[in-house]
Amino acid sequence: MPLRITGHGSKDFYGGPLQGETLSTLALAGVTAYEPSELYISVLAGTPLMQVENLLAQQRQRLAFQPPRFVGAGDGRGTVGGMVAAGLSGPTRAALGSVRDHVLGAVLINGQGELLSFGGTVMKNVAGFDVSRVLAGSMGQLGLITEVTLKVLPWPAASATLRFEFDQPAALKAINTWGGQPLPIEASAWWDGALLLRLAGADAAVGAACRKLGGDVIPAELAEPFWTGLRDQTDEFFVGAERAVAGGARLWRLSLPSTAPELKLHGEQLIEWGGAQRWVVTPMEPLAVREAAASVGGHATLFRALDKSAGAFAPLSAPLAAIHRRLKASFDPHGVFNPGRLYADL
Repeated sequence: MPLRITGHGSKDFYGGPLQGETLSTLALAGVTAYEPSELYISVLAGTPLMQVENLLAQQRQRLAFQPPRFVGAGDGRGTVGGMVAAGLSGPTRAALGSVRDHVLGAVLINGQGELLSFGGTVMKNVAGFDVSRVLAGSMGQLGLITEVTLKVLPWPAASATLRFEFDQPAALKAINTWGGQPLPIEASAWWDGALLLRLAGADAAVGAACRKLGGDVIPAELAEPFWTGLRDQTDEFFVGAERAVAGGARLWRLSLPSTAPELKLHGEQLIEWGGAQRWVVTPMEPLAVREAAASVGGHATLFRALDKSAGAFAPLSAPLAAIHRRLKASFDPHGVFNPGRLYADL
């Protein structure tokens, strides 16, 4: 029987259509191990993400990849299992790594009902196939994640946000130039003629970078809500994008080389990750957007839309599609878990 894995349902909009009987992970809740001095935490998959982050905050630690916390059923802000399965990261991804980079171990039930364990609690314990990281972004198609072990990091000692007035080409040039220098840039965002940089690290390093880069210093009480809104996609750009999607437009997530030039696409654009992630809300046809991304060496994901008949994720080449099918068959030979969430034939 096909099963649709769900927690709070906060990412039901993401990926392909929902199919199968509902299998909830919410009963699998709780922290099974937390060693602040060893910088890792093990958590059952149905544990609310906010609960984990609140626990880490008590030790001034965090999930450094800043997963977005969408609102789901009952105002739930997502679960740990859904966080890993979706594989989405926030503004700090370019500097501190993605979800995949912070998954140390995982336990899952495969499509034959077997309980499998992979990885460990530290990087040096990992041997064999790196299945734990393959689960990140798999959209639950390889099995039911029951527990994950994540690397955690301390909060930075100091931070500051700088604002610059740049058009898009100038912003891309500046952020790529600064990215090649020893500067403590933790996040960047460009939209509507303004480039914002978040600096984080030691007090001396942040202070020196502020003096070197210039720009306008944004007070923390204004900067933190902005970065939180960007992370959780509640910022003004995304609010406007949701309204546009309701009217028939599409919100695209473009993954490009950071040095890719400005793409002349009709609609609003927001740029993160030093140019490597670009959000576009546009009425353009899917093929035109995907061709534009491919022309500079990237790909486009249809993130939000009323009609996803064009497919949520960029089509795979024949060799990659064959690898996907073999991997799916190895873990879930009967196609039990989340059919169609990645591609229609998986």
